[in-house]
Amino acid sequence: MKRMVDCQPIIFVFSIIAVLFALFPVLVQAEGHESTEEGASAETETEEAAEQTLSADIVQIEGVVTIGSRAQPRSVIESAVPIDVLGSGEFVKQGGTDLNDLLRNVVPSYNIATQPISDAATVVRPANLRGLAPDHTLVLVNGKRRHRASVIYWLGNGISDGAQGPDLSAIPAIALKQVEVLRDGASAQYGSDAIAGVMNFQLRDNYEGIAIETKAGAFQDGDGELYAIAANLGLGQRDLWANLSLEYGYSGDTIRSIQRIDAAGLIAAGNSRVNDPAQIWGQPEIAGDLKLFANYGATLVEDVANFYGHANYATKRVEGGFFFRNPNTRGGVFSKDGGATLLIGNLSGSGETPVVAVANNVPDGAALGTVKDDDNLFSFQEMFPGGFTPRFGADTRDTSIVAGLRGTVMEKLGWDLSASLGQHVSDFFINNTVNASLGPDTPTEFDPGNYVQQDINLNFDVTYPLMNELFLAAGAEYRIESFEIVQGQTESFEIGPLAAQGFSAASNGFPGFSDVASGSWNRANVAGYVEAEFRPVQNWLLGAAVRGENFDDFGSTLNYKLATNFGVTDELKLRGSFSTGFRAPTPGQQNAFNVTTEFDVDKNDLVNNGTIPSTNAAAELKGGEPLQPETSINITAGIIVLLSEVNVTLDYFNIAVQDRLSLSKNYELTDAERQQLLAAGITSAGNLDRFRFFVNDFDTRTQGIDVVLTAPVGKGDVSLAYNYTDTEVTDSTDLTGELRIRLLEEGVPKNRWSLTMRQPVNANWSVLGRASYFGGWWEGTLVEHEFSSEMVFDVETTYAFNDTGISLTVGGQNILNNYPDKILQPYRFGNLYGEYSPFGFAGAFWYAKANYNF
Repeated sequence: MKRMVDCQPIIFVFSIIAVLFALFPVLVQAEGHESTEEGASAETETEEAAEQTLSADIVQIEGVVTIGSRAQPRSVIESAVPIDVLGSGEFVKQGGTDLNDLLRNVVPSYNIATQPISDAATVVRPANLRGLAPDHTLVLVNGKRRHRASVIYWLGNGISDGAQGPDLSAIPAIALKQVEVLRDGASAQYGSDAIAGVMNFQLRDNYEGIAIETKAGAFQDGDGELYAIAANLGLGQRDLWANLSLEYGYSGDTIRSIQRIDAAGLIAAGNSRVNDPAQIWGQPEIAGDLKLFANYGATLVEDVANFYGHANYATKRVEGGFFFRNPNTRGGVFSKDGGATLLIGNLSGSGETPVVAVANNVPDGAALGTVKDDDNLFSFQEMFPGGFTPRFGADTRDTSIVAGLRGTVMEKLGWDLSASLGQHVSDFFINNTVNASLGPDTPTEFDPGNYVQQDINLNFDVTYPLMNELFLAAGAEYRIESFEIVQGQTESFEIGPLAAQGFSAASNGFPGFSDVASGSWNRANVAGYVEAEFRPVQNWLLGAAVRGENFDDFGSTLNYKLATNFGVTDELKLRGSFSTGFRAPTPGQQNAFNVTTEFDVDKNDLVNNGTIPSTNAAAELKGGEPLQPETSINITAGIIVLLSEVNVTLDYFNIAVQDRLSLSKNYELTDAERQQLLAAGITSAGNLDRFRFFVNDFDTRTQGIDVVLTAPVGKGDVSLAYNYTDTEVTDSTDLTGELRIRLLEEGVPKNRWSLTMRQPVNANWSVLGRASYFGGWWEGTLVEHEFSSEMVFDVETTYAFNDTGISLTVGGQNILNNYPDKILQPYRFGNLYGEYSPFGFAGAFWYAKANYNF
């Protein structure tokens, strides 16, 4: 086990330096200067350009992009690979605050669900680009790799199970200048994770002006209230500048439940202590949602060396509910025979323990009274006569600092040296629950421990235009990626004195991390790449890249890419690419231990499922072995048509991924295997019903088409974006399981499109409308159900007051108040709708905003 370097002091010092540097321009007297279009680190917006950005189209076919190639920024239509450019206005012109939801509304190939009762996946929600896992998409900020989140998605609706991606919700929308979505494999250029594509978040870099936005809203049902205030401030001048962004908000929880059938039966039998609803399905509460971003730069030597960087700090508290614990039937707490009798603890360890039978949802009153009157006897019905529903969540902290120098020497040789440090912490908590093995001495609030993810990146890149027709680039990278499990409080994992009598140990619902499960692990890798672009003739672009990486835990990988853009005429262009890719398993996936409480349909009860390292002795008995990288082959072929002011792109993609990393199916634990885990120090193993582990087990082929169309309509414009994605599991073993295969193939819609129209009514008043179509999908975690397709409509109207910089906006999302299909057995678990609806299951959301721009 490798010890993680404690970089909290480093982050703190870097953050202080970044803030002081950002504020320095206001502490000195600014010299006279003109507003320019170019800052020290990137093109800098003037006030007019900023206003144009805020009203940008949903997808800009002619936008300028910085990813897909290390040559000079070029337009999308000149790129050899498909790239969408999303202006900042497409995020500001929405009602929500979570960047994941804002992306889902404008990028049809991007899917994200509410994730109720999903353990840590409720805290950091998994998102899927092109139907692949969250960690198959590489995320960049200002072209620099973004660190991943500390959360591993133990419950991810099949597609995301076991993945570990970044947390985009830490990025405030007001900080963005534009977002570039590269819809192609790019591992040969950027390294691990770039299988489904790359998303580059370009931060605003204007050094003048201030923008303030306040927002409030709620769902039509009267819950899920939201408020937020955001601000963006430009400081300094061309040679020394900073752009600061802040957002603070709150999002209330929602309830879309009906009473569970077992809870309704308890109430009907006279149990007045059962809540209604006993179990909540809906979005979690998000409190204290603070997001800070700083983007900054300075000219050190004109045209020779520039300093640049960005930093962020984000915190929030996410809290949601778990499954209801029935006071008559919950195993290990209230019963050990499925509810025929209550589980009675004998605190003295001697004497007779009475049998308390349960009939028609009512325990034998006389026998239970005997238990209550005897200080040596105990039943959890004394503490929770109406059962209990744990409340689970985490306090998260996301921090990063990037600093670099870049410039030009020898007139043409460009160089870029940078370093970055990123960290994400999830400090879990679980309340309204018990460690049943401690009996009446159990606390009801627990600190199970922390997950900590930390990334360090060092990069050096050079570029050289050898001639007008030939551009060369090369670079090297060194990365250290670390994952740590911090031990929880003793009571959260302790095996108490009543464990031998059948009471479950550890905090019920989310056991704490013991001293054995805790630890830290890191992995280093070094990489080098070369890249070239060549124009044999004016209208023909050829690109190639080769990248080699060596990881200190599983060896080397070599990947390459070929791409081209050929202009048949000025109005017709063809493009395509072929590349290989890879994704390395994370230290967290290689070493993490977790216990998840899930509902078992066959047993009609909650069961504890453990995830253990694949090299654990118990896993090896079932085929577990050291993890290897996933590998991929990506193919794209596209056409670009430019007809006057109407622009259309159509691209086909085919992504074949081999040795995909996944969680295996669940295996029933034998007594011998359970004792083996206990002997290894896994203290909660005594509660485990089943276990699973990570495995390189199956292959998939994901293919489809993307269509993007933009056109002027009246005084405004219209944009259509369509995505068809089909995933097929082409090879697997029995380690994956049939349920997982079907979820991989049908868990998200195959067809999605959005049509957005923006029209000015007059010089002050504008209207935006959006129609979004979601094809059908299938869920099979709790109940098997095929959900039909649905269309939702969003409307927003803005009025700007002349010469004041003030504008007022009102809008609605899903204004027809559409819901997904009701499930077939709604009373069993209390959920009326599917857990993983791609457009949510909360109905219409209405909001109002006030903006000030100077």
